[in-house]
Amino acid sequence: MTRLTVYQDDAPETPIFSSTDPAAIVPVLREINAGFERWEAPVHLPADADSETIIAAFRPYLDTLMGATGAGSADVIALTPEHPQAAALREKFIAEHTHSEPEIRFFVAGSGHFVMHENGRVYDVLCEQNDLIQVPAGIRHWFDAGAQPRFTALRVFTDTSGWVAHYTGDPISRRFPLT
Repeated sequence: MTRLTVYQDDAPETPIFSSTDPAAIVPVLREINAGFERWEAPVHLPADADSETIIAAFRPYLDTLMGATGAGSADVIALTPEHPQAAALREKFIAEHTHSEPEIRFFVAGSGHFVMHENGRVYDVLCEQNDLIQVPAGIRHWFDAGAQPRFTALRVFTDTSGWVAHYTGDPISRRFPLT
């Protein structure tokens, strides 16, 4: 179940807010200009659908989203425990970083934690199937799908270079509970 948990950035053991109610999650994330919504997409795909099939199935939703955000491209990222680079990709995504454009993800299947660090707080959003999250450009964050990752997500980009991280060097992601 989708959940937002908020902590002070110096107190990873004590949540100051937690909710599974999207109506409660949205205004808390708006405080840091992040976006969250649930798409009740009528798209049902087989677990082994390839990237082209996924993009084609979600094209009407993507076109609307890309038009609203000014994005120009989309791709699919899928990760399972069997992926030969699963551990290396986890390390890459779990290090706190920023982007020069918003990070927009729609979870087609599976789950993962988008964790944002802003204004002395840490916002941990457990995203699941049908969740859309928008992390603003420049906000410090990391992503963790756990040691046994299992997710498929659409990634939407404004910059045609795709996913480009600017690492902060702050080890904060190691101080917060990992999945």
